[in-house]
Amino acid sequence: MKIKIQSLLMIATLSAMLFACKKNADENAGTPSNADLQTQSDDESRVSLETGAAFDDVNAAMTSQTTITGSSQAAPIRYGVAVQGGTSHDTVSSPICDAVVTIDTIDATRNITITYNGSNCHLTRTRSGSVVISWAKGANWTTAGTSFTVKFDNLKITRLLDSKSITLNGTHTYTNVSGGSLLGLNANSTSAIIHTISSSDMSITFDNGAVRKWSIARQRSYTYNNGIVVTETGTHSNGNTTGISEWGTNRFGNDFSVQIKTGLTVAQSCAWQMTGGEVALTNAQGTTDITFGLNAQGQSISCPIGSGIYYFQLAWTGKAGKTYTFILPY
Repeated sequence: MKIKIQSLLMIATLSAMLFACKKNADENAGTPSNADLQTQSDDESRVSLETGAAFDDVNAAMTSQTTITGSSQAAPIRYGVAVQGGTSHDTVSSPICDAVVTIDTIDATRNITITYNGSNCHLTRTRSGSVVISWAKGANWTTAGTSFTVKFDNLKITRLLDSKSITLNGTHTYTNVSGGSLLGLNANSTSAIIHTISSSDMSITFDNGAVRKWSIARQRSYTYNNGIVVTETGTHSNGNTTGISEWGTNRFGNDFSVQIKTGLTVAQSCAWQMTGGEVALTNAQGTTDITFGLNAQGQSISCPIGSGIYYFQLAWTGKAGKTYTFILPY
C-alpha cells in the first residue's frame, strides 16, 4: 500500500516561508533571504519525504511476516507485488527495491532489519544504512496497544540531481493503537485503524555537517472510502497549543513547531494526493497557516480533477505585523 502521507504533507516545502533565517539576524527585519528560504524548504521536504518512505518500508516488511501481523495471507500484497517468504527464513523477499530484509526470531527481542544497498532503482536517489524494527517475543502487531521500536541507523539518502545528502538517526515508537491489520481494511470495515509514531531523538545530519534534533508526535487514522483514506493529526501539546506534530530546530539553529489544525487527508481514490487539511507553522518570525486541497483560484475542490494538480494557500504573519499570502501547487 503506497501511502505517501509523510511525503505529501508538504510541510517541508511550505516551511520555507517560516523556518529559515540565520539565528543572529534581526528577526523582525522582514522576510528571510531567498537562499535561506530555499535551503530550509529543501531540508524540510527531504526529511518529510524520506521519513515517510522509511515507514512505508516498515509496513511492507512487517506485513510480510504472518506471525507478526496475525494475517492468514501467506503472500500479502503491497504496491501490487506479492511478498514471498516467511519467518522460517533469515532473509526474506520484499517489494523494497533497494534493500535486503532479514528477520531474527531467535532472541527474546525479535528484529526485522531493512538494509539499504545503494541501488538506483528509484532513479532520483540512493539510500544506505538500515532501519531496524524490534519487538518482544510473542507480541502481535495486530493486537491493540502493541508497540514496536523503529530505529534509523545512519540512514543516508543521497539525491542524484546534486549529490546532496541527509542522514537520519534515532528511535521511534510505532504503536497500533486500535489493533487490526491494514491488509483487512475494505468497504465492509466499520472502524478506523489507528497508528501513532513518536520520537524524541530524531537526529538529522545535513550536507553542511549541521546536526539537529527533532521530536515527532503523529497519529494516522486509516479508513476506507473507495480505497484507503489516511487522516493524519498531531498528538503533542505545549501550553494551550494542541495538535503539534513536529518540533525542534532547523539547520540554522532556530526553534520551530508544526501544528496540524485540521487533519491532513490522503486518499487512494485521488491517486494518493493530499485532498485537504490545514497546518500552522510557527517560529520566532511568526506563524504561517497553510490550507490544502484547493484549485489555482484558492477554492476547495474534490477529486478527480482535470489537471491532476492541487494547490495550497499560504498566509504568513510576521511578528512585526507583515503579511504575505500566495497560492502554489503541490
